[in-house]
Amino acid sequence: MDIVKHNKLAWDNCVDKKDRWTIPATDEELEDVRNGNWGIVLTPNKKVPKDWFPPLKGLKILGLASGGGQQGPILATLGADVTIFDNSEKQLQQDKILSDKFSLDIKTVQGDMRDLSVFEENSFDLIFNPCSIVFVDDVLPVWKECYRVLKPGGILMTGLINPIIFQLDEENLKLIYKQPFSDVHSLPKEELEKLKKENEPFVFGHSLSDQIGGQLDAGFKITGMFEDIWDVENKMNEFMPSFIGTRAVK
Repeated sequence: MDIVKHNKLAWDNCVDKKDRWTIPATDEELEDVRNGNWGIVLTPNKKVPKDWFPPLKGLKILGLASGGGQQGPILATLGADVTIFDNSEKQLQQDKILSDKFSLDIKTVQGDMRDLSVFEENSFDLIFNPCSIVFVDDVLPVWKECYRVLKPGGILMTGLINPIIFQLDEENLKLIYKQPFSDVHSLPKEELEKLKKENEPFVFGHSLSDQIGGQLDAGFKITGMFEDIWDVENKMNEFMPSFIGTRAVK
């Protein structure tokens, strides 16, 4: 099964369905950014602490699997030199629309986040990676590629999901799947076929060893972390945060 191809088409479908993670920033939101009122998310609710960022003007930023016109245009409006890399051409188009409209000069590149060979070593000052590693079946190559393309002292900001979220029966909060979870290998055949038929993205619940330990093994030093909850109704919000944001330095 070609997971990369499936998720590419599935995210194109998410754009067609106007999924909330495909809706670009509005004119009003970008006007607020120009007036100095801005915030940006790696996870659904909590804004990334502003002291996680170096001065943004002229900063070379890679928005990794960050298409959709939500983060890139904000960073570009603040003066950063932004490249958005994403598997979905339609998600990239959302960034291009705003880039053209507001002369932001956002560069867009289509590809698999585990292979950044289109970029040379030491190309970027910062990588901004919102919760998207759940859409690849092996996350360890992502961290290695991020380390390679960042300049020495470069920063990786990424959104992670606690793997227990994928192991639970959400309605009854009962553990039903073993770790690591995979739509492709963990779900009953009929549920997997339903995902295929509805053209929904496949997700993968990576262990914390791979999500956090993998960054350390790639050579990063983690310098910041926060937890977050869902931005929609979810029973887990009553019991524990489902998301983690990390800041790491090469």
